[in-house]
Amino acid sequence: MSDTPASPPLLGEMPGAEFRAAGYAVIERIAEYLEQPQRWRVLPETRPGDVAAALPPGPPEQGEPMTRILADYDRLIPPNTTHWNHPGFFAYFGITGSAPGILAEALTAALNVNAMLWRSGPAATELEQVTLGWLRSLLGLPADLDGHINDTASSSTLVALAAAREAQADLRVREEGLAGRPEVPRLRVYCSEEAHSSVDKGVLTLGLGLSGVRRLPTDSELRLDVAALERAVAEDRAAGIRPIAVVATVGTTSTTSIDPVRPIAELCRREGMWLHVDAAYGGAGAVLPELRHLYDGWELADSIVMNPHKWLFTPIDCSALFVRRPEIVKRAFSLVPEYLTTPQGDAVRNLMDYGVALGRRFRALKLWFVLRYYGSLGLQARIREHVRLARLFAGWVDADPRFERLAPTPLSTVVFRHRPPGASEESADASSMRLLERLNATGEVFLSHTRVKGRYGLRLAIGNIRTTEAHVTRAWELVQALV
Repeated sequence: MSDTPASPPLLGEMPGAEFRAAGYAVIERIAEYLEQPQRWRVLPETRPGDVAAALPPGPPEQGEPMTRILADYDRLIPPNTTHWNHPGFFAYFGITGSAPGILAEALTAALNVNAMLWRSGPAATELEQVTLGWLRSLLGLPADLDGHINDTASSSTLVALAAAREAQADLRVREEGLAGRPEVPRLRVYCSEEAHSSVDKGVLTLGLGLSGVRRLPTDSELRLDVAALERAVAEDRAAGIRPIAVVATVGTTSTTSIDPVRPIAELCRREGMWLHVDAAYGGAGAVLPELRHLYDGWELADSIVMNPHKWLFTPIDCSALFVRRPEIVKRAFSLVPEYLTTPQGDAVRNLMDYGVALGRRFRALKLWFVLRYYGSLGLQARIREHVRLARLFAGWVDADPRFERLAPTPLSTVVFRHRPPGASEESADASSMRLLERLNATGEVFLSHTRVKGRYGLRLAIGNIRTTEAHVTRAWELVQALV
């Protein structure tokens, strides 16, 4: 008698007993992984094509048992994964798949809701509104900002810029578009040279062309220069170009610099421009009362994006977009064919009306689980500790004459480089590049890089819920040992 498990039946679903057994096996793997993430190299030694070469060229003809599938998972996936859930992951912006969020994701998959309409997802729709109300309060934002969830900040910024275009009501873009209309002026969006590339991608997608973005210089702290912004707006108006929006950043991708939002908001109000605040990473810091001064003026914005999946311990993807005038967003996107009309009409919110996507995942469930499990005090304590650890690391950099910081450290990211006394800019760049390669080759830590005013720098971004002082100390020990 063969011990090989039988193939699944051709019809019907996986039997309950088999599902339970496989489910227990999956949960055990997840629990072991979360308890011992450091058993894996944070950055694998995988070469391009390794995973694909280990897979068959086509799907199986007969279904395979879960025991075999899970064995292949063990063999192929964790060893060839860049482990964002590793406490030594300091690259980009750390994202944490926390345990309560992971459990919620399993329930989300089981319910398999498409929350395009209230009718197709009553709980998903209403929980999203309530949960974003909680998040808005936690961040200290005013109650008149309306929220909904997108996948990532790139999508949220696209939605915000589409609303900014729609707010120029006299252009009738929704009805008549932009092409072939000589009476429509060129439209322009402004941001700093440090702003995220999603601004350019959003403007490109909206048909304004890359010339529709004007990137402006920054001051000594890498913040958008408001005087330069004011001059640019005046120059463009004189040239017949219509300014429609400014994107201010609270926590830029390279350096986490924070633009002076209040004077930017005042300028936008005078000039009739939409103000979008990109706080995808940095917004989470607003849960700390002692950091609220960094966010002065963001409450005046027309829209704000903040990603709970970046620094609020919610599994990717979950991007919260708050808007002051949701009716403009709805006007930009709402299309209701007959097959999507419902008897509830305008008495309910249909989330499909607030973005490009029709189908919408039940993303609010995992955020709800995270907010409830950790509570405001737990979230504040964890973010406060990350800020402390970043300042600790920054202090070590400042105290060592072989290194220098390339940017302030207002939140939890340190940008630094190796530059011994007397070293030229070129040699500092080269030695910093070598240092990054050596650090990442250890498998213990993973840092990313950037350039600040042309200078090559290493980024150590602390954001994982499992990162402790011991992990940050070990990163500094490696930095010192590998230069």
